Amino acid sequence: MPNYLIGIDGGGTSCRAAVAAGDGRILGRGKAGAANILTDPETALAHIGDAARAAFEEAGLDPSGIAEARAIVGVAGHNVGDAVHYVKRRLPFAAADIESDGLIALQGALGDEDGAVAILGTGSIYILRQADIVSYVGGWGFTIGDHGSGARIGHALLQESLLAFDGIHEASPITNSVMAEFRNDPSAVVDFARLAKPGEFGRYAPRVFEAAQAGDPVAVRLLKTAAITVDEALDVVVARGGRKLCLLGGLAPLYRPWLAERHQPFFVEAEADALTGAVALAAQRFGSRSEVGA
Repeated sequence: MPNYLIGIDGGGTSCRAAVAAGDGRILGRGKAGAANILTDPETALAHIGDAARAAFEEAGLDPSGIAEARAIVGVAGHNVGDAVHYVKRRLPFAAADIESDGLIALQGALGDEDGAVAILGTGSIYILRQADIVSYVGGWGFTIGDHGSGARIGHALLQESLLAFDGIHEASPITNSVMAEFRNDPSAVVDFARLAKPGEFGRYAPRVFEAAQAGDPVAVRLLKTAAITVDEALDVVVARGGRKLCLLGGLAPLYRPWLAERHQPFFVEAEADALTGAVALAAQRFGSRSEVGA
C-alpha cells in the first residue's frame, strides 16, 4: 500500500485533516471536532483519527492507509512535554511529529520565505522565521499572557462594564448592553467571569470592534489599549528582522486599521491556510519516504 502524507490542523473548536501524495499534492480533506491535547487528549486523539479518515474517504482512498501514513500534527500545547508524549505515542500514523499550530500557520501563510505571522484570535502569539530558524514571541496563555487577544479584550469589556455600573468610569452604549445582557445584575457578571474560559470572554471581542467603529468611547479606548500591546510585540518581531508580517486569526481583519502606521508597510496577505502549511511540512519532512507517484 502506498504511504501517504497527512497534515492535521487541530484547533480548540475543530480538527481539520488533509491527505496528500508524496509531493504534497492534496488529495482529500476532512473535518472533525475539537482537538485540544492539553484539556482533553483522548477526545483530541479520537477527532484527529476521525478527521484523517474523513480525508481519506473524500479522496476515495481506503482509510486503513492511515496506519501507513506519515503526519505533521499542528496543535496548541506542542511545547508541553507530557501532553505531547502522551498523544504522540497514541496517534494512528506510522510516523508523526507534533508541531505548534502557529508553525503550520506560518508555513501556510509564507511558504518557505522568511517573515512572521501574528495570530490574533482568542489568544495571541507571534512567530518569526529567518533562515530556517523559528522563534516565538508571546503565546503564554490567557492567565498570564495573550495580550491583545480576543479573550483579553472581552475580559476588559466586562471589567469596564462593572466600573461603569459603580460610577467609577463613564458608561457607554457597549457597557450598557453588557449590563443589560446580565439583567443589570453585577453579581451575574461576576459569576460568569469566575467560571468563564478564554473562548467565552473572546466572544465579546467582535462586539468591541463593532462598537468602536461606531464611535463608542469605551470600545475605542479598549481597542487603542489592546492595539498598543500588539504593536509592542510587532516591534520586537521587526527588530529581530521580520520584514514580512502576516496577520492571522479571527481578529486579524478587524485589527489592521488599529495598528500603528509604522507596521502597515510590512503587512502581506497569507498565501494559504494552516492546513496547507501542515501538508507542506509533512512533504518536507517525510516526502522522500513516500511511494506515491505524482
